[in-house]
Amino acid sequence: MTFTPPQLHRRQFLRNSSSLLVAGAMFSIGTNTARANIGGGFRQISLDHLHTNEKITLAYANGDAYIPAAMQRLNRFLRDHYSGAIGHMDPTLFDLINKVRASLKTDVAIEVISGYRDPHTNERLRKTRGGGVAKRSLHMVGQAMDLRLKGVPLDELRDAAKELALGGVGYYPKDGFVHMDTGRVRSW
Repeated sequence: MTFTPPQLHRRQFLRNSSSLLVAGAMFSIGTNTARANIGGGFRQISLDHLHTNEKITLAYANGDAYIPAAMQRLNRFLRDHYSGAIGHMDPTLFDLINKVRASLKTDVAIEVISGYRDPHTNERLRKTRGGGVAKRSLHMVGQAMDLRLKGVPLDELRDAAKELALGGVGYYPKDGFVHMDTGRVRSW
């Protein structure tokens, strides 16, 4: 009698491998989140999506390398909450947001209002919102997020982001959020 090992399909292998990679990354981080966000070690992010009621905390980078499985999870998490379309988020956006949080000396979760936005949603919002939605919004290319930090006044969040001068910063106090992006340095 001959033993035939079960076949491992490529997708199954990649799914299992990426899960192990993320699990290993999270295990090695432990509970020391302060160490996770500095130096060349693991960097993690914690997000609460206010429109989907989903929450996620994960390591998304190790040193200079972004973790592909974590980026896939973040892309899905930050999908267009109107259409369900999934884009590709710029990983440096997470670094930017973590730098802003660190400058404010807070580790509260980031409350997400909007991440990726597909072009159809963007156009619909432009027509119905009466301003405030750019025709070539960086949300459509995964370079922008509208957010707030629980317990942090919006003007302080805006000022911290502007002081770093690492991208665009929009201030929307009536709507209760700050826009941050990895585009050119500007503010409104």
